Amino acid sequence: MLALVIFAITLVLVIWQPKGLGIGWSALGGALVALLLGVVQWTDVEVVWDIVWDATFTFVALIIISLILDAAGFFAWAALHVARWGNGRGHLLFPMIVVLGAVIAAFFANDGAALLLTPIVIAILLRLNFSPPAAFAFIIATGFVADTTSLPLVISNLVNIVSANYFDIGFDRYAAVMVPVNLVSLAATLIVLWLVFGRQIPKQYSVTVLDPPHSAIKDLLVFRAAFPILLVLLIAYFVTAPLGVPISLVTGTAALLLMAVAGRWWRQGNGAVVSVTNALRHAPWQIVLFSIGMYLVVYGLGNAGLTNMGATALQWLAQQGDFVATVGTGFLSAIVASVMNNMPSTLVGALAIDQAQVPATTQELMVYANIIGNDLGPKFTPIGSLATLLWLHVLADKGYRISWGQYMKIGLLITPPVLLATLVALAWWLPVLSTL
Repeated sequence: MLALVIFAITLVLVIWQPKGLGIGWSALGGALVALLLGVVQWTDVEVVWDIVWDATFTFVALIIISLILDAAGFFAWAALHVARWGNGRGHLLFPMIVVLGAVIAAFFANDGAALLLTPIVIAILLRLNFSPPAAFAFIIATGFVADTTSLPLVISNLVNIVSANYFDIGFDRYAAVMVPVNLVSLAATLIVLWLVFGRQIPKQYSVTVLDPPHSAIKDLLVFRAAFPILLVLLIAYFVTAPLGVPISLVTGTAALLLMAVAGRWWRQGNGAVVSVTNALRHAPWQIVLFSIGMYLVVYGLGNAGLTNMGATALQWLAQQGDFVATVGTGFLSAIVASVMNNMPSTLVGALAIDQAQVPATTQELMVYANIIGNDLGPKFTPIGSLATLLWLHVLADKGYRISWGQYMKIGLLITPPVLLATLVALAWWLPVLSTL
């Protein structure tokens, strides 16, 4: 009960975010209370740090890369191209925006897709003079696809990085499993979003009111450097995976290189357009404190018996066969994530899977199902992920307010079919892949 009370208070503070108290300090405060009251031990700090450090610093590096590219106009350029490729047809523009969101989520994480693309899409919608219902459809699609298609690569979601590190999954093996599954998730997302919002999308729009894509580019040198740097980064992930090189080191090197280009370090800053200092200031450093703090609090819940309960539930699911185990694990993780927040839920699921006495093939299915549940499950509720809370905050700043009730109505309508389709794809694909 003590561990549960500490977790509940910590989660409330993280969601509430009292003025002057960021998510990191709130989580760290909860961890300190847990330590002082003996819910967790000091030896647990080292265990938790070993689980989260690589994922956390990878995430920070990815956001720094995203912020620099955003300031250089990279994402606005891409969005304007997509808007022009729509050729004035709203029914073509809608799926293209969704696919753009999926691509950005794959390479810049779900947070990058939701937080960076959303303001750009809103700006384009204003130029196109779309009606409020049509604008709402595009905005929801942008926020929704950021999570539902954050599966393909280890770097696509903080949940993926933590899970891959915990179970020692290589970058190449993870991609081989999840890229095809992510394509199913993308297809399911497009179908569901179209069924829900298709009638609200205008058939025609004027391309002439759009600015030319090149006008969005603020720093041509950074823009030109982005493509080779991102290509080399992607190759480096696959090359270094078998060598055991931390993903954060690879991503951090790319971030450092992009910072050097943006800051014109070889010229002592002369000619710099993008502020590297500003990118570093807005990087999610609080997530470092949040990761260690919240995970310690959750580790205390695990010590108090939550892990045993989860392992028992998973063992029962395993007895029903691999298909039920896969779908059941995914939905169980999704429900826990929607209530608990997906970051602590990921650790709870990983600990339970690790402890459950199940066959190796079933365990692998459960590992990936846990990832899917924690990537997609947060869309049930606004508190399911920090990305959703931040996304809602960005929308409010732009004048688009979505109530929690309105969000949950949409989330509960859209998420289950996409989650089910994705889990079914995993249950079919992983056994097939294992035979190849």
